Amino acid sequence: MARLMGSLIDGLFQQRVLRRWSRAARDAQKVDLETLRDWRGRAREIKRRLDRVIYVADERLTLPAIGSNAMQKPLNTDWAYRPELWRGPVSPLGMVAVESKTEYGREVKVFHDCRTTELTLRQIRNTRETDLAPFGLRMEVFRFDGSFLSLVVELPKQGVEGLQRRHVIRLNTVVEIEKPLEIFARLNIKHGPNVEQVVRELPLGADEVWVEFDLAYTKLNEKRVERMWLDLIFEGAEMNQIVLRDVALTRRPRAEV
Repeated sequence: MARLMGSLIDGLFQQRVLRRWSRAARDAQKVDLETLRDWRGRAREIKRRLDRVIYVADERLTLPAIGSNAMQKPLNTDWAYRPELWRGPVSPLGMVAVESKTEYGREVKVFHDCRTTELTLRQIRNTRETDLAPFGLRMEVFRFDGSFLSLVVELPKQGVEGLQRRHVIRLNTVVEIEKPLEIFARLNIKHGPNVEQVVRELPLGADEVWVEFDLAYTKLNEKRVERMWLDLIFEGAEMNQIVLRDVALTRRPRAEV
């Protein structure tokens, strides 16, 4: 009963407030300037609070949910990971004139050899029905006088725990581009003083793109594996907009024959 009464009182109060500001909107053209100045200050104060409520509500109610780690996993997957930039909000929301070795969040770093950089990065909210990742990354490249552009994604320690040459690592990504270019994915695994590198070209053109890195063809020293990271290399990125809607990795043991 108390909750019902509280809801009723809140509803009546809200209607009263709405009627008051509706009258203010009608009378704004004819009241004196001192009164109008007072109304403006109150309205701005209310608007700041309403904007905050709307922002948080949109953030929490928009799908996919922030922090979601939902992804397509092959059979027998023993490790799966979506990097922070595609999983949750990072700060700042965007960057302009991005210099080489700039960090974006805790796991992504940008590398290029431009003398004059005209590269912008912005984290965007995914809202399409087909999206699994809560966030995406939009890169806009204007004039580009360098020879390479890459994103380096540092992968967590869990990804190399128990890593063996019988493992296959799969990269799933969703890419949107304004005009054709080549994107290469290079998986790097440090073991002792050596680094194994496996390179695959992303077969762009499909809604979802995936490549696999089969470690059987490497000289990986399973006893000395230390860390793993992914390079996404963009060839011919000048005057282009590239949106990475998702980046997700999974690991599974190869089927024994």
